[in-house]
Order: sequence, then structure tokens, then C-alpha cells
Amino acid sequence: MRIILIGDINGKAGRQILRARLPSLVAERQVDFSVANVENAADGFGVTPDLAEEFFDCGLDCLTSGNHIWDKAEIMDYIPGERRLLRPLNYPDSQPGSGAYVGESPGGVPVAVVNLMGRVFMPPCENPFKTIDAALPRLRERARVILVDMHAEATSEKSAMGWHLDGRVSAVVGTHTHVQTADETILPGGTAYITDLGMTGAYDSVIGIEKELALKRFLTGMPVRYATAKRDPRLCGVLLDVDETTGKTRAIERFQLRPESPASPGRPDAQPV
Repeated sequence: MRIILIGDINGKAGRQILRARLPSLVAERQVDFSVANVENAADGFGVTPDLAEEFFDCGLDCLTSGNHIWDKAEIMDYIPGERRLLRPLNYPDSQPGSGAYVGESPGGVPVAVVNLMGRVFMPPCENPFKTIDAALPRLRERARVILVDMHAEATSEKSAMGWHLDGRVSAVVGTHTHVQTADETILPGGTAYITDLGMTGAYDSVIGIEKELALKRFLTGMPVRYATAKRDPRLCGVLLDVDETTGKTRAIERFQLRPESPASPGRPDAQPV
């Protein structure tokens, strides 16, 4: 089966490129299940119920998040009733929502998605390694195909999670840093891995923020009210080919797509690598 995992959707530019490219990508590549991280979808900070519904209507099967999941107050009442929108599993159990979801492909294949958050340079949370170890036996009873979004700052922590789960899940993909890495691989046990899927949003920016505002903060050290950028939108992520019987990944393909038309001078539309 074919699965798409999409990196952090950032602001209006990210939402627009998703709507423009995802449906045709799913059709052309015969994708069975798609997941995206949406914690920056609402103008760079959080996600709203209306935006979550928009993403489901666009064809996404599950939405992951991270430390910005609570930035919009209205999500607090929405997330307990929408199991397809995840918050990190290693947040305290008292927090609303769930950190894992088991859905199905159109062919009836169960697919589990798990959202974890790192602890290095991140808000306080439970140990993600122990949390996933406790959750996996229950998940494996329901699904062989298991996808893990490791939302973390430190590349070492993401890499460690990939090796920790190698052979036990289908994929471990990193989010949060908004910079797509070129280290996509299949680990020896059959687990696909990439340190960061990359941001889905405007790349004429500093990780999605208007670059003039980010530069002002770095140059002066003074507080700056950030605004999400709008120019040079790209859809970023990976396409997986997974054996639905064993749950092992056969192939991983990284992609970074611009709008099909019109193409910017000197910046032709990128195709999957």
C-alpha cells in the first residue's frame, strides 16, 4: 500500500498548496492513506475545528500535531470528539484528545498513527520512548501498519527514536523544525525514517515566518510580532510503499512540490526525488 506523510502545514500558504496539489498527488500515485502535521495551520500557531474539517475534506485521513496543539482555545472542545486529530501521546492522560488513531485504507487495511513529542528543547512531557513502548502491544493487535510522527527539536532524539522502533513500526518521521532533511532511508528492520518531513508552506521566509520580521528579531533581540509568509509555497513530505501484511516499508520517496502553474522564473516545479 502507498502512504503519504506531509510535514508541518504552515499558515494560509501551506493550506493553499495542500489543496492545490494533494488531490492530484493522491490520484496519480494511487495513495491509500495520507497524514499531515497541522499544528501550525492557523496562521502559524495551532489549528481550529474549521481548518481540521477542511483538511479532512481535502482527503487527509489523520492529522498530527505537537507543542502548538492548544494555541487555539476552540480546539479544546473539538479534539475529544475527533479521534483523527491527534495531540502527542506522551502528554498527560488528563489532557483532552488522544495520541493514537487506527483508521483504514479504502481497501480495509488497518493503519495506526501515533503522535509523539520530544523532550530536548521542548515543553515538559512524559518520556516518549517509554510511552511508545507501552502503547505498541495494543496497537499491534489492531494494525500491522504503524506510522509515528516524532515531533521534536533535536535531530539526535528523532534519530534515536527511529533506531528504537526499527522493525516494530512501519515509519518514524520527524516534524517541528520545518526544514526538510535529505536522510530518508529504510532502516535494517524495515522501518522508514526521515529526520524532518519539511514544512508545507511559504519558502521565501525563515521557516515560514516573514523573513524581515525574523531578521529584526535576530538583529535587535527585541520582541517581534511574527506573521506567516506567503511567497514560494511548497508541499513537502514522503511517499511510502508499505507491505500491508508485514508492516515493513519497501520504499521511501521524498518530495517537495511547488504549484503546477504558473512556474516561477528560474524555479521550475519540483518533482518527487
